[in-house]
Amino acid sequence: MNFRDLHRAGDPLLLPNAWDYGSAACLAAHGFPAIGTTSLGVAAVHGRPDAAGATRAETIELAEAISGLGVLVTVDLEGGFSDDPAEVGELVAGLAALGVAGVNLEDGRPDGTLRPIELQQRIIEAATGHGVFVNARTDTYWLGDGAGTYERVDAYGHADGVFVPGLSDLDEIAKVAASTPLPLNVLHQQGGPTLARLAEAGVARVSTGSLLYRAALAAALGTALSARGEQAPPIPTYTEIVAWLPR
Repeated sequence: MNFRDLHRAGDPLLLPNAWDYGSAACLAAHGFPAIGTTSLGVAAVHGRPDAAGATRAETIELAEAISGLGVLVTVDLEGGFSDDPAEVGELVAGLAALGVAGVNLEDGRPDGTLRPIELQQRIIEAATGHGVFVNARTDTYWLGDGAGTYERVDAYGHADGVFVPGLSDLDEIAKVAASTPLPLNVLHQQGGPTLARLAEAGVARVSTGSLLYRAALAAALGTALSARGEQAPPIPTYTEIVAWLPR
């Protein structure tokens, strides 16, 4: 099965994101053809900050562990764990040798700014050519108000796909999808557009991101609280979990 072929505008791939071997094995056992990893989940499991380049070794270890599950695996590399395109390229080549089918590279930086476009272009270029689907994520909505989205989507046109997390308005999603020949990836959001509506907007891939990990924490805490007669909590937000992690 070719990972690229699963990205179909109008018939999107639903990509669940795992954070350890157990969660990946559970998802694989329930028929998902492809699984991604979530940087927040990996960071939290190991007591590290998310999106800070602190989990390179742990991310590689997880990728190697789950690559034998019989499903396609795409790995969240945050910003590539380096600002050196050559180092990012070497990392992607090493993951390809492990059998990884895809990687996700974001332009958001730990300080809340966006990596310069020209540098991100060179990093994406270095990541291509290794037989791995390179998903170029832009954090224009994640870290701001969406300004510059079209410029960055166009600038990352040498990737295999483009990911705009935080984009939730269906009309805007359709405009972004129509603006690029690349398959568009968006984030599934609770209370947001359904998979069917996203398909109508031209989306080719829908990721769950950190949601499954956050939901797992809520379920675990709810079970513990119920043992002492207390009500289950809502699913914690990304921001809440980040606040619990080391800085």
